[in-house]
Amino acid sequence: MNTVVRVADVSKTFEQEGVAPVRAVIGLNLQVKQGEIFALVGPDGAGKTTTIRMMCGLLKPDHGSIEIMGVDMAAQRDEIKHHIGYLSQRFSLYPDLTVDENIDFFAEIHRIQDFLARKEELLAFTRLTPFRTRLADQLSGGMKQKLALACTLIHTPDVIFLDEPTTGVDPVSRRDFWKILSDVLKQGITVVMSTPYLDEAERSTRVALLNRGEMITCDKPEKIRDQFTRSVVEIQCDDPRHAAAQLRQLAGLQSVQLFGNRVHVVLQEGITSKALARGLKTLGVDAQSMKQIRPSLEDVFMSESANS
Repeated sequence: MNTVVRVADVSKTFEQEGVAPVRAVIGLNLQVKQGEIFALVGPDGAGKTTTIRMMCGLLKPDHGSIEIMGVDMAAQRDEIKHHIGYLSQRFSLYPDLTVDENIDFFAEIHRIQDFLARKEELLAFTRLTPFRTRLADQLSGGMKQKLALACTLIHTPDVIFLDEPTTGVDPVSRRDFWKILSDVLKQGITVVMSTPYLDEAERSTRVALLNRGEMITCDKPEKIRDQFTRSVVEIQCDDPRHAAAQLRQLAGLQSVQLFGNRVHVVLQEGITSKALARGLKTLGVDAQSMKQIRPSLEDVFMSESANS
């Protein structure tokens, strides 16, 4: 597969008067292949939005270079801007225009001729045809994101950049949005997205885990899990929140996280499940069950973040 996005040793620092500089991105290197869903994953402040905006040419890196389809974004942005689409973190369409009118407006911005057939295709594709005359301001959060995606796709870009497209969207709409993204891939469009949700990262072709501006790891989700060598133990008990708080007092634990009504514990090297069981008894925690499990991406991220 061809490389459509190449990020080479990119760094970005924001200067603020009276405040220490913020190093948003530090020495980032990554490549995105044609036809991938590539996810930038991390918490707030990890550098995801800054990276997406630099990829789109909206911010210039302080150091390093970014190429989109072999073109240097900083030097030749005008040559590539009609080949990419960008969906920002905040809803940025026109609330006083209808669904139809918003799509028409973006088609005109990109100087698309005879786009009516394409618009009908996108309305059907995003399931917005019944709502085409509704004002954008009157759409639900999930429908607004679908409209934003339709506007992003109207000029048939080769690569689309989505900045946390499902944040604040209800679970059903999130699932629906991912079904649409799967169909986008079938059209040959490459998707680069940022998300704070590690369950969404599991659906991506490849994932870059970011923390405090630096990349922890980058690979296929299953490979990231397989390469994680520490033991992960799942504990079920009556009061998991109390158990987690107690467990954080124990030495030899890399991370302790709540997963619904269960607690996931990542053990440091040399610590065994038997040692953990003894520690539970010492703390007075009554575990109904305790078993070693395959790590999730969240287990990996929380453990590696603790080391960074």
